[in-house]
Amino acid sequence: QVRLVESGGGLVQAGGSLRLSCAASGIILRSRAMAWYRQAPGNQRSWVATITIGGSTNYADSVKGRFTISRDNAKNAVYLQMNSLKPEDTAVYYCNIFGSNYWGQGTQVTISS
Repeated sequence: QVRLVESGGGLVQAGGSLRLSCAASGIILRSRAMAWYRQAPGNQRSWVATITIGGSTNYADSVKGRFTISRDNAKNAVYLQMNSLKPEDTAVYYCNIFGSNYWGQGTQVTISS
């Protein structure tokens, strides 16, 4: 059974940083591309970043230069380092096996101005 568990969310001031983690079980992540998405209140879930099997990364324009997606295949985990956070980054952040219907439960990120 595939399970993704996000952690690392919280409340920080604008300009601060957070590091989100996504731990997987029931699947070997090194054989899959992974992604982070987010959903703000009243909005649809939107794509944030993707990392391929080979480690190539892509980012939404709104987070480019501030967020970094990475993976640790030995730990079967994916991370999202978020710097220079803005109030508009406030959302629930979800880990996803890219292109699949496997999602974590989400972790809340709240940025105060």
